[in-house]
Amino acid sequence: MDATRRNALIEKYEVGPVRLHEALAGVPPQAMHWRPASDQWSVHEIVWHCADVEPVVSGRIRYLAVEESPTIIGLDQEAWARLPGYADLPVDVALDVVAATRAATAVLLRALPEETWSREGHHTEMGRYTPEMWLQIYARHLHGHADQIESNVRLWRHAEGEDNVSG
Repeated sequence: MDATRRNALIEKYEVGPVRLHEALAGVPPQAMHWRPASDQWSVHEIVWHCADVEPVVSGRIRYLAVEESPTIIGLDQEAWARLPGYADLPVDVALDVVAATRAATAVLLRALPEETWSREGHHTEMGRYTPEMWLQIYARHLHGHADQIESNVRLWRHAEGEDNVSG
């Protein structure tokens, strides 16, 4: 990956919290805990998933940057979402975690020397794992969840018979 492509991905990574906030702005309060299906997450759970994952994955890029062939451990996001009290956790705290973690990690990403981007580790679920692979995944992560939030709201509006309501 060349520096131009990498910088574009870092910029996308950095604005992820803004995209998440934009998606949340369109969520009616009564839709926050609604699930499109029993095996799918509510908007509230999506936001908390983002807050759970950000500190973990920000650690992954640090391991890749400084340790020799680190082992990166996968996580069971479904199990994390079943933590007792998960549905009652405040969304504003989750958003703060996401924004602060992303800001700190974006600064780090911009400071990494070129040779760091060619390092390798091993991910317990994905196998070979590099900083560039990490960046490609997490530059899109919050954007994908923002899209998921918007989809949830559209589905909720349809289920509630509010298809013609703007927003």
